Amino acid sequence: MSRLARPAGRIASGSATVARRLAAGAAAWVRRGRRDDLTGMKATLGCWLRLALLALGGYLLWRLVRAFPNLLWPLTAGWLIASWRAGKKAPAPATDEAPPAPDVDAVRTLLLEAMGEADAVHLRTALAHLQEKGHGKGWKVADLRARLEALGIPTDPKVKAPGSKSPTRGVRRSVLAPPPDAGREASTTSSTAA
Repeated sequence: MSRLARPAGRIASGSATVARRLAAGAAAWVRRGRRDDLTGMKATLGCWLRLALLALGGYLLWRLVRAFPNLLWPLTAGWLIASWRAGKKAPAPATDEAPPAPDVDAVRTLLLEAMGEADAVHLRTALAHLQEKGHGKGWKVADLRARLEALGIPTDPKVKAPGSKSPTRGVRRSVLAPPPDAGREASTTSSTAA
């Protein structure tokens, strides 16, 4: 292995890290443009506007570099410095495994606890309950919503929970617990049809 292999590897891994961070930051910024108090296309207009601003910024940077090619020198130097710094941190050991995916039944149980006797719960109330139980540290309502939908638990944009003045996004009890004896009704229906 040559003497330049280690620094080149550090810059390469750091460059990938910087690119991932930039992409994740841009995606998070675009996601924050979504409004939870609206539905349909109106709720996503902020995301589309932010995406258009990113595209415009990229286009303007490209035009600026085309007009002044010497700008590539400081841009490249900045990228190399950021890559070198990001590559300094040692990667996590390969023996560490990713945290296990949350159990859907456990999530449903926590949401039902947050509901109490009500028929629905707002996501902000559910998030506060989850954080009291030691889950979702640093999450926002949008993070909880994305994780619930990834687990197959749908959220409703207009939930009116007890004690609230206006409807907002939440989860209804009907989507958390299957109706009792659903399996028995299906078997009874099929046997009576025969």
